[in-house]
Formats: sequence, structure tokens, C-alpha cells
Amino acid sequence: MLKEALASADVVAAQLNDTSRVEALAARLALEPRHVALTVARGSSDHAASYFASLTMSRVGLPVASLPMSVATLQQAPLKVSNQLALGFSQSGKSPDLVGTMQALREAGALTVAAVNVPGSPLEQACEFYLPLVAGPELSVAATKSYIAMLSVSAQLVAHWQKDDALLGALKSLPDALARAGALDWSKAVDELRDVERMIVIGRGLGLAIAQEAALKLKETSGIQAEAFSSAEVRHGPMELIDRDYPLLVFAPRGPEQSGLLQLARDMQARGARVLLAAPGDVPEATLPLVSTAHAALDPIAAILSFYVMAAGLAAARGRNPDAPRHLMKVTETH
Repeated sequence: MLKEALASADVVAAQLNDTSRVEALAARLALEPRHVALTVARGSSDHAASYFASLTMSRVGLPVASLPMSVATLQQAPLKVSNQLALGFSQSGKSPDLVGTMQALREAGALTVAAVNVPGSPLEQACEFYLPLVAGPELSVAATKSYIAMLSVSAQLVAHWQKDDALLGALKSLPDALARAGALDWSKAVDELRDVERMIVIGRGLGLAIAQEAALKLKETSGIQAEAFSSAEVRHGPMELIDRDYPLLVFAPRGPEQSGLLQLARDMQARGARVLLAAPGDVPEATLPLVSTAHAALDPIAAILSFYVMAAGLAAARGRNPDAPRHLMKVTETH
């Protein structure tokens, strides 16, 4: 897991060496307006889809929804998706319900796209467009570099779709930012979380996607019952769980959501919670450092790599093997 996570900088660099497929899809999307986009994915891939959705809605203005696969496969709903964008995210591209859903959407007239790591997969064959993640073989059960590759290709697609020179320019330096992110010291999180059994991970906006991913990895690799919430959602029912010494991990990268996240962290600290606050260096109360990339929209990509390095160390500190979590397999074929 650790080796593959640290390879993410090279993976993104390899993606950026050939953006022809991303540019071709962006050109197709620019030809005519779309009314909605659908994402189809599970697990870490669904969290990557969450980043794509947030980035697309905030920058392109196109509503994006996550489609439950059973609607298309088991219920065989007559989805009215002609000419709309449908994007499937997957590491292996083998899950039958994922492939079946994308086939159904294509037959219904959607513009279907496979963002998948394994070349020649059934998912690639089912879709009109293919965005290779070029992460190479991923052996660890817990996905890392393929997840970061999905975030990166999402940012590339939106940048080319918008013809956003600032975001396109910032992407060029993302590999260097990832290299720096992988070297940050998050050992305080290992010390704080070594013995916990449950916790909450908080983000908002683009950062919610990495909070979701972090919570999943804490479950997968360390057996911690971690749940992810938006900083707005946690002030409703989940707030009742947070009492003295309750552990929280708050991701507060740059962006319009940051001030609210920082205030939540302060409020929870005042309540006596054990708050790990991941934020850039200009935030005095930060307990975990975050790299600031060349564009705030890319900061979550660097943040999740810093977390991955910590998560591998935390699993080992808890006596677990992060490369082979109990009861899990690399490829999950659901129907």
C-alpha cells in the first residue's frame, strides 16, 4: 500500500504525458449542452466520482448525480438519459453490475465514459470513450494510486472542458506537489489513532470526497469504525456522538469551505473532542500539515496522499497488514 501510494506522483506525470483522450472527450462535451451527468462506481471509485461531481458542478455548473446500479440492472428502469454524460469509475473494470449499468446507459443514448485502470477491461469495451488511468498494476487490496489517478483525470477533464488555463497550468506541477505531500509528517495521527475503535472524518466541498475515502481506508486497513460527514451534516444528528475525547479528523484545505471547517474544529475542541486538523501551513491551529498545490481545486489530491502514508503506518502500528485487509479481495464482482 505504501509503495503504491508513493508511486502516485509518477502515475500523474504519466497521465499528463498524453492527454489526447481527455482532450477528445472534452471537445465532444463542448459541442452541445448537457443537462445532467451521472456517475457509476462503488467504494474508493465512488469517492473519486464524488470529487468529479463536486468539481463539475462548481466549475461547469452541470448537475451530477450518483446512479445506483440496481436501478439499471435489477429494476431495468427506463432511464431518460439520451445525450447525457455517464461516467463509470473503476480500478479493474470487471464488476458485472458496473459493466451492465454502463451498457444500459449507452443503449439508452447516453455518452458513456470509462475511467478505468486495467486496459482492455469489460468496462472499457462497454463504453464509447475510455480514459486510461495508467496507474499500472495495483497489488494492494486497498486502492491508493488508482484513486489518485481518478482524481487527477477528473481534474484534467474539467480543465480541458472549460479551457481553464489556470487549472491546466496547475496540473503540470501536480506530480511535484504529490511528491511533497508523500513526505509530510503525519506521525501525530498514528499516535492519536493507534487505540481508537470509532471516529468521524469531516470534509466539505471537494474535500468531502477525501473524507469519504479516508473513512473507508480506516475501516479497511485498521478496523476503525470511521464515518465521513460534511461539516454541515455533522451539526445535525451525528453531533450527538461527539463528546470528550471522541476522535475527529478534519480536512480543511484551501477553499470557500475552509473557514467553516476551522470553526467546527474549534467548537469540537472546546467540547473536549480529540481533533486532528489537517490544514495548510498558514493555519496556526493545524495539527497535521497539508501541501498547497498550484490550484486550490487540486489540494484534496495532495491531501489524500499524505493520509495514505499515515494510514499504512497506522495499520502496522495496530498489528494489521495494510496490503491485505481481512475478508477483502482486490476485485469485487457484484451483480
